[in-house]
Amino acid sequence: MINLKQLIKVKTKKNNRFIISGGGTGGHIFPALSIANELKLRDSGNEILFVGATGRMEMEKIPAAGYRIIGLPVRGFNRKNLISSLGTIFKILRSVSKAKEIVEEFGPDVAIGVGGYASGPLLRVAGKKGIPTLLQEQNSYAGITNRMLAKRAKTICVAYHGMEKYFPENKIVITGNPVRKDLVNIQNKVPEALEYFKIRPGKNILLILGGSLGAATINQIIMENVSLISVASDLEIIWQTGKIYHECAKSFMAETDCRNVKIFDFIERMDLAYAIADVIVSRAGAGTISELCIAGKPVILVPSPNVAEDHQTKNAMALVKKNAAIMISDGEALKRLIPEAISLLNNSRLMDQLATNIKKMAITNSSERIVDEIYKLL
Repeated sequence: MINLKQLIKVKTKKNNRFIISGGGTGGHIFPALSIANELKLRDSGNEILFVGATGRMEMEKIPAAGYRIIGLPVRGFNRKNLISSLGTIFKILRSVSKAKEIVEEFGPDVAIGVGGYASGPLLRVAGKKGIPTLLQEQNSYAGITNRMLAKRAKTICVAYHGMEKYFPENKIVITGNPVRKDLVNIQNKVPEALEYFKIRPGKNILLILGGSLGAATINQIIMENVSLISVASDLEIIWQTGKIYHECAKSFMAETDCRNVKIFDFIERMDLAYAIADVIVSRAGAGTISELCIAGKPVILVPSPNVAEDHQTKNAMALVKKNAAIMISDGEALKRLIPEAISLLNNSRLMDQLATNIKKMAITNSSERIVDEIYKLL
């Protein structure tokens, strides 16, 4: 069992303490890290503790970024298997108990929830103890955890208009979604990016992303269109498969004569990937869309159909309505995606139009806005 007293130093009077809780996917983790980094920039004495879900991505990514994290055994309900939900209830109760211990030992001044399983027990405990809580909702469709926590929250930071249908209007502040600072001003990183990805200048570069966990449909599309890709001599593809699909993708490509595809399970230097890309194919998670707006590149969005209330389609349509992106449904992508991506790469006028419009939607100071709201709660 984790000895919390060993992990958490005794609080000094001069330091503010913040708990940031949530995770599960990059869409929750990277905004959380951006908020933490901004808190440290605001005051290097600020103490930050992350609370995540055991076995989830945050337990690896947060320590790699230099922050402490404690895991809760919480997990989500499996609506297709109600029997397994009995175990989930037990894990939630254990997580609430552990969250109480964490909050009592660490003594946060503010608790921040970014969505994901772990934020539920932690922010519920913090709110009941009278600790000010702030929620950060990335999507145009509010997640169930944040909706449940909204009643006790003091402030709710959102990226989209119209969120009053999920949250009390008087608590909502439009801040945009935080993104990694290294994504700003990427235009000067092209030479470094060419070297990093080992690509010769003069190629058309298609960046294909399936989110931090990967996307089965998008990966299938690459493999089924390999003959079309391999004959495009001026094309280079940077393909992020996700960890669970990576070995399969590598094995498949090794058996083909296609040599213009660079395969990665996870791209650590996303700033360089965005810098070098001429066109980007991506899922439509809210955090990713915020990054794409700042990158200012032509985008084809393929919303995931496996999300609550089809919220990725809603996210994508916010761009499509402003002629800032092209959207292809998951069901149509197998036939349309690669031909339309290649067509777009050969249409400089449309590429310029999409890039200009998506750049107009960028909010580059979201982290600062959110931290301003956090400081109001101190």
